[in-house]
Amino acid sequence: MTHSTMDRPDTAAVTGQDLKEAMRAWKSGITIITTSGTQGMPVGLVSNSFTSVSLNPPLVSWCVDLNSSSIDTWSTTGAYSVHILADGQEEWISRFAARGTRKFHRLDVERSLVGTPVLDIRGTRMDCTLAQRHEAGDHLILVGQVHRIEMR
Repeated sequence: MTHSTMDRPDTAAVTGQDLKEAMRAWKSGITIITTSGTQGMPVGLVSNSFTSVSLNPPLVSWCVDLNSSSIDTWSTTGAYSVHILADGQEEWISRFAARGTRKFHRLDVERSLVGTPVLDIRGTRMDCTLAQRHEAGDHLILVGQVHRIEMR
């Protein structure tokens, strides 16, 4: 199911009810977050700090360690996609939990409406533009407005 009637990511077509339905898929407690880094190179990592923040407007957040090897990208990105994994997706966790740049090796990666890398996996994906960024202790909190939800 895809929820989007948008041509541009600057006006939200996702409703609070859409976000509530999508969050029901958040059973594994693990997401893969993707964005575009330097020169459009795909960047991604595993996160278990994902949460919904607001239904109106539809906002979600997650945290990244300030010591992450990709912190420069997360400190400047304007958009990200959250991939909520379905059951049986463990191979994706080990691939994206590892440090390094080969996470996208041999993957066909398409781009989302907001320009972020899309992984071809079962589960729920939320495409977000950055709404706020906050430092808290040794982590960076990224709050994003959800512009598209795709459930596979």
